[in-house]
Amino acid sequence: MTTTVETWQHRDIITNGIRMHYVIQEPPGEVGETQNAPLIVLLHGFPEFWYSWRYQIPFLAELGYTVVAPDLRGYNETDKPRTAAGYRVSNLLRDIVGLIKGLGREKAIIVGHDWGGALAWAFAMRYPQMTEQLIVLNAPHPWAFQRELKTVKQLRKSWYIFFFQLPWLPEAALSYNHAEAIGRMIYAAAVQKVAFPPDVLDNYRAAMSKPGALTAAINYYRETFRRGSYVTPGAGSSRGGRQQTLISAPTLLIWGEQDIALDIALTQGLEQWVPNIQVRRIPDSGHWVQQERPDAVNDFIKEFLQSTCHPTA
Repeated sequence: MTTTVETWQHRDIITNGIRMHYVIQEPPGEVGETQNAPLIVLLHGFPEFWYSWRYQIPFLAELGYTVVAPDLRGYNETDKPRTAAGYRVSNLLRDIVGLIKGLGREKAIIVGHDWGGALAWAFAMRYPQMTEQLIVLNAPHPWAFQRELKTVKQLRKSWYIFFFQLPWLPEAALSYNHAEAIGRMIYAAAVQKVAFPPDVLDNYRAAMSKPGALTAAINYYRETFRRGSYVTPGAGSSRGGRQQTLISAPTLLIWGEQDIALDIALTQGLEQWVPNIQVRRIPDSGHWVQQERPDAVNDFIKEFLQSTCHPTA
């Protein structure tokens, strides 16, 4: 696959009180002809930044979409609030709302991987009127995650969440030698290790070495799991006295089956919360699925967008 970057543009926007950096690529066409192209927002995970979507940005733009990939709050070139409270899910979701509205849009196709996928699930529940379609890659639906955390298998896979609750120690371990551990972690979790040569890993290490970036990224885990706010309640079906919001938007879940942090069981039994869901699994991929198997991921996304009546090239 050839990645074209000539028409990418780097921009900043003020949203929810912070400055957010993002990359945008418009579909081919004359100036002014692409203003009505459907908007796709790509949300990255930990410990990444917009760059994790480098294989999807030009592909989706070529299909006729305006593609926007932000650095989430605390990451890379986006502002990094100092307090953990700044990383509450409600704040992170308002960042996305402000991004979409700041681009002059009222809704978007929301795509997310890892932490970006967690936010994508929550966004579709909290802001259904702004969610045109939903695409999630290797990120568990919140109620499925809560279900599987009751199993020893997923608890063992989630050990790092508990490690991240400690003060200062995770930052010290991960920041040593220009975030060398970040590069090792990404490489170790990959099945298709050819996707992560030294220059790619160096990009992630550099982003996580920016002042305040590691603490900001870890604060996602600290604030969310201390408050139990990963699950976003709202109107919907009730189980055990809790409200469970259904997602009505057409939804695609793509899953690299050899994910060392998230069990394959998280892809099962989702129809009760997401009635209009398609699940596509990729056997020979790990957690970084859109980078390990970009062609397969792009084909699944294109097929999904075509099946849900979005015009594509």
